[in-house]
Amino acid sequence: MAGEAIGCRGLLAAIGTAGLAASAPVAAAAQKLPLTAQTTEGPYYLDLANFRTDLTDGREGVPLDVRLRVLDAAGRPLRGLRTDLWHCDAQGNYSGFGGQGDDRTRGFEGQAFLRGSQRTDRDGQAVFATLYPGWYAGRTTHIHVKVHHRERAVLTTQFFLPDALSEFLYTQVSSYQRARLRDTLNSADGIALRAGDTVLGAVREEGRRYVALLTLVVDPAARPLTERPPPPGSGPMPAGGVRPMRPRTPEGLARIRALVPPRTEG
Repeated sequence: MAGEAIGCRGLLAAIGTAGLAASAPVAAAAQKLPLTAQTTEGPYYLDLANFRTDLTDGREGVPLDVRLRVLDAAGRPLRGLRTDLWHCDAQGNYSGFGGQGDDRTRGFEGQAFLRGSQRTDRDGQAVFATLYPGWYAGRTTHIHVKVHHRERAVLTTQFFLPDALSEFLYTQVSSYQRARLRDTLNSADGIALRAGDTVLGAVREEGRRYVALLTLVVDPAARPLTERPPPPGSGPMPAGGVRPMRPRTPEGLARIRALVPPRTEG
């Protein structure tokens, strides 16, 4: 069913508050804030400029609100910046492309589910009503974001969600269930590891949905190069392109240790 109810109240308390520091509102300060890490755009971006808040288009999954705040390095909100968001559905499929699914036979050309754009408000905020993303081979759970200033992309990035929450949803909610376990966790995803702490989303429960929070710190004058690999199976990876790591799927105690952040002393 679309908008499936959350059945794991209290889980977020157990997995800690990873990413809260990256998503908390930031007051202007003398010390510059670290810029949010740039990442590969990935092969499934579409420049649709489809301005809307609700991205779900009737897809099945657990409701997720994504609340972004865009600041400059001095902590000042940036107003009027076009912010694009896109991600896969509960079964790991992207709209607008063929060759989807584990067997690469599913096609979603001409569709635009789980894609949309917003302009930041005077507080630098952009809010999207979407669904918790699924997964596909070789990648951990992630959501793509692109920020434009005066029609120029100044940030292309991905942000990452708590592994323990993803594991619960993928194994307990019917629209996410698969015949096999997710093969890549945050701790083994090459793109996530290179991006670091600036792209860890904080997640909380709010009513009958999850809310993901992230602050994006950008340089409005930046002119970063955009890394854009071809869709899988469409041709060779360009020079300098990133191929996702494909580690052996952890199981048993090793998987639990990888999923749950270690307890800190004191």
